[in-house]
This record gives sequence, C-alpha cells and structure tokens, in this order.
Amino acid sequence: MEKNMDAAKRIALIAHDQMKASLVEWCKKNYEVLSHHFLCGTGTTAKMIAEQSGLPVKGYLSGPLGGDQQIGAKVAQGEIDIIIFFSDPLTAQPHDPDVKALLRIAQVYNIPIANNLATADYLISSPLFSSAYTYHRPDYVRGRS
Repeated sequence: MEKNMDAAKRIALIAHDQMKASLVEWCKKNYEVLSHHFLCGTGTTAKMIAEQSGLPVKGYLSGPLGGDQQIGAKVAQGEIDIIIFFSDPLTAQPHDPDVKALLRIAQVYNIPIANNLATADYLISSPLFSSAYTYHRPDYVRGRS
C-alpha cells in the first residue's frame, strides 16, 4: 500500500537515560526544522525536550511504563512517520523487550528510525525530510508486503 506523507511529519522522539541530554541538544540545534512538524515522545524525554528547547512535544508514558508500546501502537495505526531514538548501546535496559518490539514494529511498517546522532543528522538533512514523500507501507492484512 502506498502512503502519501505530507511535508509536515509526525516524529517520535525517544532517548534512554544516558542519551537524553544528547537528544535535547540535537533538538535545540535543529529547532527551526523540527518546529514545522508534530513531535511526540516518551515521558521524561518529551518533557525535557519541551522545557529545554521550547518545542511543543506531546508526551506519552515513560518508556518502562508503556511509552514505547504507545508509540509502537501509533506506528501500527499509521500515525508516526519517523522515529528518532537515541539508544544507549552500553547500558542494559529493564524494558529491553519493549524497545525491541518498537523497533520491530517500525521495521514492519517501513518507518525510518535514527538510533544515533549521525543517523539523525542524515535523516533530518535529507531533502525528503521536509518535502512530501510517498512510501510503501506493507499491507500484511491483505498479504501484500
């Protein structure tokens, strides 16, 4: 199934504890671009970004309390276009199964994910980021992928 994505994207912002400050700084650096999009995020991360950058960010639950699952549900419903998730590869996460489920559902629905600063920079600087884009959203219900 083809899906048209308007120039304004619905972007989920997520970061593990050790990476929250880096994501906040990235959001501040990219304020002008991000301010033209709908932003949401998990609990503390959303609150920190909103307070420290001035960007409006709709907050969901904290990741360990179900926020990753909430964002995953939004992906499955076609309500998230991009995920920026600064994950901490060196620290074990108590909610690792939730994180893996979110990453899996994003792959299933062909959603771009940036897991680190370099990938986030590449994604936001792509000409596709601020323009309309048509992407293939697999239709697993009808057996067409």
